[in-house]
Amino acid sequence: MMSKYTQFCTETFNGAGELETFELHYPPNFNFAYDVIDALGQENPNGRAVVWCDMEGNEQSLNFAELSEQSSRAARVFMDAGIKKGDRVMVVLKRHLEYWYVLPALHKLGAVAVPVTHMLTPDDFAYRLETGSIRAVVCTSNEETRAHILKAVELSGTNPLLWSIPMDHPSFRNLHTQMAEVSGDPLERQETDSKDPLLMYFTSGTTGNPKAVIHDHTYPLAHIITARHWQQVREGGLHFTVAETGWGKASWGKMYGQWLCGSAVMVYDFDNFDPKQLTAIINKYEVNTFCAPPTVYRYLVKKGMHDMPSLEHATTAGEALSPDVFEKFQQKTGLELAEGYGQTESTLILAHFKNTPVHPGSMGKASPLYAVELLAPDGSFAPTENWARLLLFLLKAESANMEFLPHTTRMTLSTNMHGVRACITQEISHGVMKKDTFGFMVASMMLSNPADIA
Repeated sequence: MMSKYTQFCTETFNGAGELETFELHYPPNFNFAYDVIDALGQENPNGRAVVWCDMEGNEQSLNFAELSEQSSRAARVFMDAGIKKGDRVMVVLKRHLEYWYVLPALHKLGAVAVPVTHMLTPDDFAYRLETGSIRAVVCTSNEETRAHILKAVELSGTNPLLWSIPMDHPSFRNLHTQMAEVSGDPLERQETDSKDPLLMYFTSGTTGNPKAVIHDHTYPLAHIITARHWQQVREGGLHFTVAETGWGKASWGKMYGQWLCGSAVMVYDFDNFDPKQLTAIINKYEVNTFCAPPTVYRYLVKKGMHDMPSLEHATTAGEALSPDVFEKFQQKTGLELAEGYGQTESTLILAHFKNTPVHPGSMGKASPLYAVELLAPDGSFAPTENWARLLLFLLKAESANMEFLPHTTRMTLSTNMHGVRACITQEISHGVMKKDTFGFMVASMMLSNPADIA
């Protein structure tokens, strides 16, 4: 069957097959849970949605019919408890399978999902409960995490509804038990608008208190570019992104764009990172496309990798990728690591897209959803020849490991994507890019043709 993404966008390509323009079109009440998940539950009920396994060897999968049903059950549980449109619900589910139907359940109600990592301290949780005006929490059964949440409730003076999975706890409602008591029939469509809040993420807080970032219901559609043109997922394939669900990267690679483009998602529920186990998962389940931070690839090439014959494409983001890791991974697999760049506040801004030459140490070309400009120190737009000169100095400085750039230049990235507004400023000084205001370290950015930035 044709992938769902074709219903929501129009694309054009240049003569080299590179994505040139991308326009979204969607109904005013677009809602990913109804218009994609429930629709696929009817059109492709047996289509594989999630393949899940854990460290103990347990395995489970969900097709789209099951995903639609389970999300409707969870939505009824939340609705019966009084959760309604606009309520903010914190989701602390690690890599548990429940995450993949709890989030769509909240989408169906128009509630705002607030995913956070389970590794937070009681003070961290308390800050988010209070700052985010959290109405409810859906939590892992991990005893330490539940204890931290209960302490955070006390510290913050808040009184959210509390659910946990799968074991009983006197202070938490058992989501599994309650879901078994309600109907799994399709939920009657609740009124939502495409501009309503969908997700709230907290940034990592490297340079101060974490900042709350809100995305609306069009956010999943922007990840068509992420999945189709950067990760290069394919119809009937299986994509594996290494990310904990409390971080924005999970939305990039574990749900939205992949399902829109016809690919299932692979989930490995682990606590301790083992590079050899990752390659074993890729081979056992025949993963086609893979995305992980550079740290994961460094461990893979350092500890030794098994052959991964099913792997067709690999991507990376989150920190600078060293040329050495790029070369060793390519030698072992025959695959070039395609870097990308974005923020919690945005979707994918820059990347090596399909049919675009891969340059080691580069973040690639700008997404059609974003206007990327290079500004001179006085704030004026820098001519393309200055951009080429800057790029040259950056590359020379990096290769020689020395300070080379004679002045400071600012690079501003601004978005024109529906539902997201972001302006990211980087200071480039003495041949290196400093940490930006969100604490993200980046390597040099390269365009195959400097004129493309104009």
